Amino acid sequence: MKKLFFAGLLALALIPFASASAFAAKLVAKVDISTQTMVVSQNGRVKYKWPVSTGRKGYSTPTGTYSAKWLSRHHRSRKYNNAPMPYAVFYHGGYAVHATYETKRLGRPASHGCVRLAPEHAAKFFALVQQTGNSNTRIVISH
Repeated sequence: MKKLFFAGLLALALIPFASASAFAAKLVAKVDISTQTMVVSQNGRVKYKWPVSTGRKGYSTPTGTYSAKWLSRHHRSRKYNNAPMPYAVFYHGGYAVHATYETKRLGRPASHGCVRLAPEHAAKFFALVQQTGNSNTRIVISH
């Protein structure tokens, strides 16, 4: 019993020296299709609120909760005429949060289903995902 107690005490004493990845911050991006906005929170604190464009008529943006699957800094769409998708954070098959150069259309549905951001916002989000890690990133899409 004494050995078990000391093993537990030792484990508690070593917590401050554990790797940072064990305590990695959670990053949450909440996309509201009805308001065409994305709110980014880290460690439960809101960091950013940005306008987005989601799926236009005939193209839906899938709702649900996803983790980031993979990142592509200079991605091009295979499905839509090699369209640029810079700072792409893929979360569900071919769906991603990515930059758009059609910034005048932000704030209203305009995409083929992806979540579009202004290039500077997409770059910030991409960097946050890189820093936090795909498995610690949640993308929540709702109406």
